[in-house]
Amino acid sequence: MKVLMVCLGNICRSPLAEGILQSKVIQHKLDWQVDSAGTSNYHSGEAPHELSQKVALHYGVDITQQVCRQFAKVDILKFDKIYVMDKSNYKEVERIAGILWDATKVDLLLNELYPKENREVPDPWGGTEKDFQNVYQMIEKACDKIILKYTSN
Repeated sequence: MKVLMVCLGNICRSPLAEGILQSKVIQHKLDWQVDSAGTSNYHSGEAPHELSQKVALHYGVDITQQVCRQFAKVDILKFDKIYVMDKSNYKEVERIAGILWDATKVDLLLNELYPKENREVPDPWGGTEKDFQNVYQMIEKACDKIILKYTSN
């Protein structure tokens, strides 16, 4: 199973989602690949936001080695499931994928918790540490659902 987490800059939400899901994959001894990307290239080559790193470490998840990158058209082929954080990310992934677009692979992350409600993970960029904490907790609950969904037969 190959999972890609996507947000706007790959600096706040998707690095958290990658780190959280990866830690759960390791905990459950699953043979999964987890990655993250942004729909923009604003932060390509940078480390995740310092508050994303701080909050993740608080929960025992180390995302300090991640490097931000932009979503690429071929990612639609490389990954089995692509989770986006908001509706704008969804539209951008669709636009970038172009003729390779496959709607069966892409969904909003919080649809795992609230099916078909299309709830969004708010962007904590420019917010407080509490905003990052709240985002972490939302993402963690969704990642728990993902593990449950794809490991229970």
